Amino acid sequence: MRKLVSFFGFLVIASLALPLSAHAQKAELFGGYSYVRLDTSPGSENFNGWNASLDVNTFKILGFKADFGGTYASPSGIGTHMYTFLFGPQLNLPTPFVSPFVHALFGGAHIGTSAAGITGSNTSFASAIGGGIDVHPLPIVGLRLIQVDYLNTHFGGTRQNDIRISAGIVLRF
Repeated sequence: MRKLVSFFGFLVIASLALPLSAHAQKAELFGGYSYVRLDTSPGSENFNGWNASLDVNTFKILGFKADFGGTYASPSGIGTHMYTFLFGPQLNLPTPFVSPFVHALFGGAHIGTSAAGITGSNTSFASAIGGGIDVHPLPIVGLRLIQVDYLNTHFGGTRQNDIRISAGIVLRF
């Protein structure tokens, strides 16, 4: 586990240093709605919330993404929230009006519950593999039509295979 943490730490530091050594093409700031279908035992729960990310393109098509999200639900009257914090490379295929992208993000997820004054929480490794499509009707402001991710978490010693769908506003600078 220590080697895995060291490897991810190296990737984060190297990716953050790349914009200093290469000519950064652009950065994109995204904010919007997020839906997560959380795989729970024995069924699934629908979570709604927000997703935000910053993608710094170190090269024309390759960038480093920091992605954060918060989703909320109340299954069976139990207030539940899940926060994700993910980092990794993103491959962009930019055109003047439509920009598809794919990414592989790694980090963590935190889930918490609260009911009748009793609280509980768990933090686990998380990964998100997916992509989406942005449209740019204006040079600075765009729309993320859709972003779909396979979100993998591991709460309570059990692996969850989740789906995350997001959409919102993209600012390019």
